[in-house]
Amino acid sequence: MLSSIYFEDIGKIINDIACLDKLINKTILITGASGLIGGAVVDLLISINKRNGNNIHILLAGRNNKALEKRFLYSEEFHFGFVPLDIMDENEINVGSASVDYVIHCAGNCSPKLYATQPVETLIGSVKGLNKILSFSRNHHVKRVLYVSSSEIYGITNNKEAHKEDDYGFVDILNSRSCYPSGKRTAETLCASYLDEYGLDYVIVRPGHVYGAPVLQDDDRAHAQFVRAAVEDKCITMKSTGLQLRSYCNSLDVASAILCVLLNGGTGEAYNISNLKSMVTVRDFAERIANISGAKIRFVNPTDKEKKGYNLMLNSSLNAQKLVDIGWNAKVELDRGIEHMLKDLE
Repeated sequence: MLSSIYFEDIGKIINDIACLDKLINKTILITGASGLIGGAVVDLLISINKRNGNNIHILLAGRNNKALEKRFLYSEEFHFGFVPLDIMDENEINVGSASVDYVIHCAGNCSPKLYATQPVETLIGSVKGLNKILSFSRNHHVKRVLYVSSSEIYGITNNKEAHKEDDYGFVDILNSRSCYPSGKRTAETLCASYLDEYGLDYVIVRPGHVYGAPVLQDDDRAHAQFVRAAVEDKCITMKSTGLQLRSYCNSLDVASAILCVLLNGGTGEAYNISNLKSMVTVRDFAERIANISGAKIRFVNPTDKEKKGYNLMLNSSLNAQKLVDIGWNAKVELDRGIEHMLKDLE
């Protein structure tokens, strides 16, 4: 159950997104809307619609209509269009008579467990799924596509500073764990190729480590494991030293950045998403959760299978100045965002 402070923060956030008038009477197709990032984007759009008179037509694409209905059940007056979509099949996207103005592509594997157990599907899904979206957008004269990429495209570098958008490092292409960053890198090049060959307008966002509510039971990312353990067991289990530096950003801030880039970003440009006040180590993040919840922390060794899914980047902090320069600023401080997750599980 999404908490009251989650919706309080939505109200503050939508007041600061520039050029929202560009969305009036427009249709937006969103993939991955039942996920953490896509769901937050829809939550913002629902609130914008409530404030402005329901003038944005929202189409949610996915495999499971019931999951989408359950996710957005809190808004009884909100009616979205459902578009059946499996990014791995050969079927074309069918939006009926709707004329789509914008596409926000959030769908894709984002699970360390799947990187380890389904590297083939993860890699192919990144490229094949995006190609389906780009082909649809080209054929239906979509104004702009926004692709949600990842900080993992930067790979491993010797840079001790936060990564800028042109700071590309090493990715071990013979390690199957590279299915995720390699898929994201190829997908970004595919966007550039559609622009050069077909003139399709696109923008890219590269979030860091995204956390927030709702906390799903099948989410195996570290932040979700930590907060569930804090609530259920009062003991957070860490399976590393936790010294990896990460750019943590709350899902609502990520969603506002997505809308900001969609409306104000430059064609063919990529933008890091990072809360400058939330660059902490994994251990710092766990300790914040423990301090707020009263839980303890213990350290255990990971299994070899678990290690296969781990991100190898010791520094995945991001420089978000380029995004700030087009009018975006993070609003949800780290402790506040952790409260979102804890209250969601109460």
